[in-house]
Amino acid sequence: MDKVIATNRKALKDYEILEKVEAGIELKGSEVKSIRQGNIDISEGFARIENGEVFLYNTRITQLAQAGYFKVEPERIRKLLLHRRQIIRLYQSLSQKGYTLIPLKVYFNQRGLVKVEIALCKGKKLYDRRQIIKQRETEIRLRKILKRDKGGEKGST
Repeated sequence: MDKVIATNRKALKDYEILEKVEAGIELKGSEVKSIRQGNIDISEGFARIENGEVFLYNTRITQLAQAGYFKVEPERIRKLLLHRRQIIRLYQSLSQKGYTLIPLKVYFNQRGLVKVEIALCKGKKLYDRRQIIKQRETEIRLRKILKRDKGGEKGST
């Protein structure tokens, strides 16, 4: 079972997720220990394909105080490790307007390796988000009404 360290809730709200891909991440120094302690923020992160390689931007891994001389820049650009075919498929999808790569979660797999789940996403428009909020509110109201009606029936019989 995977141990999830960080999730990107903002991505689920602001983007329509089309495809998910698991990627390894190239880390240096004490970054793995820092991630183990949960010192990672992916809420502003995004990925780009440059020269046939995928890089993760705006992801912050806070340094450990005990890191010593292994200290690295907290917001440096990190390389994601994917197979060549996966990169080509993502590149073809990203060439369409409005698509982007967003990290959804960071976790340790069964073998203890740090993995990043990235998603091919399309940004939601403001009216799409409002529509989803309205649907959610009506579902909640319906559940409350149904629950209240079921409770009333049980008491009368």
